[in-house]
Amino acid sequence: MRIEGMPNEKWKVIPTLQLALLKQIGLLGTLLLTLVAIQAQTASEGSTVDPSARVIEGVSNTTVFGLGQSIRITGTVKEGAIAFGGDVIVEGSVNGDVAAIGGSVIQREGSRIGGDVIVLGGIYDHGKDVSGRDPRSMTVVYTGYEDELRHVMREPFSLLHPRLSVSFLGMRLLAVLFWLIISLALTAVMPSTVSRAVARLQLTSLRVAIIGLLGSVAITIGVVGCLLVLPEVVGGLISILALLLVLVATLFGRVVIFAATGRWLQRRFLPRVRSESIVLLLGVAFWVALASLPYIWPFIIGGLLVVSLGLALTARYRISWKKPSPVEA
Repeated sequence: MRIEGMPNEKWKVIPTLQLALLKQIGLLGTLLLTLVAIQAQTASEGSTVDPSARVIEGVSNTTVFGLGQSIRITGTVKEGAIAFGGDVIVEGSVNGDVAAIGGSVIQREGSRIGGDVIVLGGIYDHGKDVSGRDPRSMTVVYTGYEDELRHVMREPFSLLHPRLSVSFLGMRLLAVLFWLIISLALTAVMPSTVSRAVARLQLTSLRVAIIGLLGSVAITIGVVGCLLVLPEVVGGLISILALLLVLVATLFGRVVIFAATGRWLQRRFLPRVRSESIVLLLGVAFWVALASLPYIWPFIIGGLLVVSLGLALTARYRISWKKPSPVEA
């Protein structure tokens, strides 16, 4: 593959080196997935009931919320109950839905839940007696990462400065592996389109970013307007199409950014390397590391999304991105 705006030579691919690299990637991916599964299992098994839970006695006519703490219902709640970063312990009666994000729902014997039960990052413990549930109600449980979700729900600003841990490093390595595979596949399927996009990004990155910003604003306003004005089916269909556009733009744009960044790093630090896989690995590792920095990572992710959308919106047009030279008299 040849990238326009760069030295006019093909990227040399060493089959033996690529095969060894793919083997290492496969082994690393297997180890990371095993680590994630063990981490999720450990988090779900280590869930305990919060001793400082807020007790709801008597009759409550509204929905009961628990922000950063658990809820223990000993009376009657006529609406629903939801806890963010805590457990919902039902010892009395809840007529509506019960949900826990970053916690568990624990239904004691003799209690009653009239609505649905939704658990994200915990378990639904109802013992052997489930007679206190409406047969028509629904139960949705996602077990895993309870400690992480509980910590995020109780300290939302901790997302800006993630804790350095084995799980965090594992997720970063998994992100490098994912984007490297996507980049290799996309550059192999449409090398010419990626080459033109890289050249376009190198020439006028500011113009591409402005187009992406305007496109993101137009998409957001258009989707919200369609959901408010058009029928639900039409509005939902347009929202799905807009989501697909953003997803495709993110995949395509990030691969272009990774390729351009990797080529720049290769020219500065590894001038003798000509492997396409190594160049893409450099670009992917650079941006994943940059997007992991505390406090500034939301701006990095937002900038990548805007530039990616701009690259996707201008991918099919052959526009002269250079300033026209003055005409001689």
